[in-house]
Amino acid sequence: MNLLRALAAVGSMTFLSRILGFVRDTLIARVFGAGVYTDAFFVAFKIPNLLRRLFAEGAFSQAFVPVLAEYKNQRGVEQTHNLVNHVATLLGLALIVVTILGMIAAPWIVYVSAPGFEGDAAKFDLTITLLRITFPYIFFISLVSLAGGILNTYSKFSVPAFTPAWLNVTFIIAALFFAPYFDPPIKVLAWAVFVGGILQLAFQIPFLIKIGFIPRFRLNLHDEGVWRILKLMGPAIFGVSIAQISLLINTIFASFLETGSVSWLYYADRLMELPTGMLGVGLGTILLPSLAKSFANKADDEYSQLMDWGLRLTLILTLPAAVALAVLAVPLVTGLFHYGAFTSHDVSMTCQALMAYSLGLIGLIMVKVLAPAFYARQDIKTPVKIALFTLVSTQLMNLAFIGPMKHAGLALAIGLGACLNAGLLYFYLRRANIYQPQAGWWLFLVKLILAVGVMAVVLFFGAGDTNAWMDYAMLPKLLRLTALILLGATVYFGALWLLGFRLRDFSRRTEI
Repeated sequence: MNLLRALAAVGSMTFLSRILGFVRDTLIARVFGAGVYTDAFFVAFKIPNLLRRLFAEGAFSQAFVPVLAEYKNQRGVEQTHNLVNHVATLLGLALIVVTILGMIAAPWIVYVSAPGFEGDAAKFDLTITLLRITFPYIFFISLVSLAGGILNTYSKFSVPAFTPAWLNVTFIIAALFFAPYFDPPIKVLAWAVFVGGILQLAFQIPFLIKIGFIPRFRLNLHDEGVWRILKLMGPAIFGVSIAQISLLINTIFASFLETGSVSWLYYADRLMELPTGMLGVGLGTILLPSLAKSFANKADDEYSQLMDWGLRLTLILTLPAAVALAVLAVPLVTGLFHYGAFTSHDVSMTCQALMAYSLGLIGLIMVKVLAPAFYARQDIKTPVKIALFTLVSTQLMNLAFIGPMKHAGLALAIGLGACLNAGLLYFYLRRANIYQPQAGWWLFLVKLILAVGVMAVVLFFGAGDTNAWMDYAMLPKLLRLTALILLGATVYFGALWLLGFRLRDFSRRTEI
């Protein structure tokens, strides 16, 4: 399998999903703006979304895929299918219980996750109602993650990468056509979450049937593989999903700030999700099965080379994205969100959060590449220790930054915490001699910084007067923004080419 081609496939599917996501968020901003109703919905949606990232895409995937890859490579089809059946059955039963308990406990969950809402009874009650509608999403999306783990292990990367697009489609249809039929209209978004979860699961089922791995109900609490996954899952919740836990705590802080703070952080985070999803999730997704196979085969050199390839590619794609998000903050936010109910004040506040977030983009994506290096080896303890230290450090930064910087301080703490997390993961990889850097890193970094610097200068002058972006009509604004992005990409990759970088240098093949 060509890893670069696989990354391109995953990245393109993720890009399509993220574009639909921006259409979704533009519609939400235009129809609902940033205020009481959107704050209530974003908190309600954040809870099942957080659980998705913690248990489904986070801990579960990182624990399940290495064990599944081991079964696939060493134990044959029958034992592998039995593992899938037993895991799917136990996961499904557990999710039914969690979903019912979550809906019952909605008032307490809202109080814990957004205590600042309690002072506004209408806002608090609306958030509870929306949470009860959205909470079953965790059931559907966790099964989607199970299916995605199976498909990724069998090199069907594009299907799980495209799957999130169905949630965006339901949001778009709901906001465009059904909002007037709900009271208040924001409820339509909660039901879109519910329907979107069902559609995502339904989309993956035919592909599971095609590879012969549709799960069957088989309860076996004594399966050795299931218990190994469960033992890996517990600590992995902290190791993989530290940024998500920090985001939840940020919501608690933001609930005490000016109305709209939760929404401003949400819109800024959505812009961060494009490079994070395309690069971080994509690289982590394709690296984990290959790293797990290398570890199972005791191929230490191949393991180290895979990590080196992933880290270099991460820097090449992430560093310019981080700089572009900061330099083009105003054009991006105005181009995507400054319509209808989304005011110029909302633009200013969202830009502050986006620029703060951008400082940590490299860390956020590096964690998604470095963490699989440990989980592929079924080493959970080291990332957990690092994650706990990072979590405490991030909250101390929250306390330090929230006073002078308000919501932007919360975004800055998340970004710096992710950089700390990534730095410590890298340090322990090197100290344990798990990863040995290949030759040429210093020259690589110098050339990369030069190319990014040239791109930043071009984008800064190309953007022009940021205040003028507030007055552009929608079409000229989007055309100008698109031209700026294309210009930045052309300048950056052109500079890399002049400095000696070639696409073939990053092509890598592996068998999984």
